[in-house]
Amino acid sequence: MDTIAGEWIMKGCRRTDSECLHSPEDLLELIREVGFLPLFSNDIPGFSVEEHTPAEDWWVDDPARDPWAWRQLLAPNACVAYGKFFDKKAGFVSKEWFPCFANYRRDGYDYEGMYEDGKMTSRCKRIMDILELNEDAVGLGLLSFEIKRRAALEKGFEGALTDLQMKSFLIMSDFRQRRNKYGEAYGWHVAELMTPETKWGYDTVNSCDETPEKSWERIAQQVRKHFPKAEEKTIRKVMGIKK
Repeated sequence: MDTIAGEWIMKGCRRTDSECLHSPEDLLELIREVGFLPLFSNDIPGFSVEEHTPAEDWWVDDPARDPWAWRQLLAPNACVAYGKFFDKKAGFVSKEWFPCFANYRRDGYDYEGMYEDGKMTSRCKRIMDILELNEDAVGLGLLSFEIKRRAALEKGFEGALTDLQMKSFLIMSDFRQRRNKYGEAYGWHVAELMTPETKWGYDTVNSCDETPEKSWERIAQQVRKHFPKAEEKTIRKVMGIKK
């Protein structure tokens, strides 16, 4: 996506292109094939949902063809995780690749150890504590506004949520509407957040038995497998946490 004269210009494809996605099932298949897929275009050509869908299909409020709606449909899917994983921007990681992805992003830490070593802010720790995690980082799934209210955070809340997703400690596990006192749904769909361990279990998420450096090498190799022209520094910019 480019911004020209204050307007968003989508880098979509033609509906007749062989690589065009026509359904959320098509998108799920591509995510599982590549392993990682940002929602919007970036510095690696073709490495996004945006570039595999027609520009005119976005934000049309039709779940059958709107990629913006597809993210809501796929967020709870057992085969993928959705969140702000790519340079603080949203996208998908497959269940197969998430353990490797988390191993690299967490750099050998759990969230408490990361906080104790000064690598996580107090805002982030307050959010994680609100989810009432057990020793396996399994806990609650809460809508974002519920987390904000329970943590009593105003300043820096959205930034802390993004930081936790970038570090792979949180994912957007669903999108749901608020409910009034009569139990009736209303308003925009709001993201539900939880740990990936809550979605898949501790053993699955923490099954990668290698160094974070080795995990990064495998991630970069997987991206280059599908996008051979991508340079190391470009992959780091799109995929990695800047150090």
